[in-house]
Amino acid sequence: MTLTHWQSRFEHWLHETWQHDDKAHDVAHLKRVWQSAQRIMTGTEADALVVLTGCYFHDIVNLPKNHPQRHLASAQAADETRRVLRDVFTDFPPDKIEAVAHAVHAHSFSAAVTAETLEAKIVQDADRLESLGAIGLARVFYVSGALGRSLFDSNDPLARERPLDDTEWALDHFQKKLLKLPETMQTAEGRRLAEVNARFLVTYMAKLCAELRGDFCALDKEVLAEFAPADVKY
Repeated sequence: MTLTHWQSRFEHWLHETWQHDDKAHDVAHLKRVWQSAQRIMTGTEADALVVLTGCYFHDIVNLPKNHPQRHLASAQAADETRRVLRDVFTDFPPDKIEAVAHAVHAHSFSAAVTAETLEAKIVQDADRLESLGAIGLARVFYVSGALGRSLFDSNDPLARERPLDDTEWALDHFQKKLLKLPETMQTAEGRRLAEVNARFLVTYMAKLCAELRGDFCALDKEVLAEFAPADVKY
């Protein structure tokens, strides 16, 4: 069976069965992660079916970011992935199930599980790319809004004179986590793409800071110089 057929089957099952209200972690998100994973794994010896399946099942159990057991979600997702592949997709190669489960378990930032295989590294990088760039910008404010968090501290947007607190201010999440993601990437292509997309978030920060000063036609050059990744090639 081709990858396209597996993808179609997974998407159909998820649309019919997967019930949740988080639009930042919907089937469209899974499809984008797979798209990124294909680019990252080009020219590698990665098992494409393991990567595809890991991309489509990595969020099969997804707990809210403020849930006390959030760090356990990927382990639960790995267990559920094993069950679904064995009980629903009975023709899925049994010798690949554990590799998929490991990729699912290791994808999570909060779980801090080391990705031991190339496939797991690719899935992890592809998922983290979703937190950067234009898509990441949209997702961070969507999630923060769903959790009732404020957009930013107008008086101190970059937390110069206060502790960073992304449970209160959505913009603080950029410095707390998002801008650190490029250095966590496991593959060369994943890191390159992450650095490009992190620069977009820095440009947004520079535009926001300029606007808060009343300058609607410029970027804050100090913000660009301080936060932009070095040597980014577009």
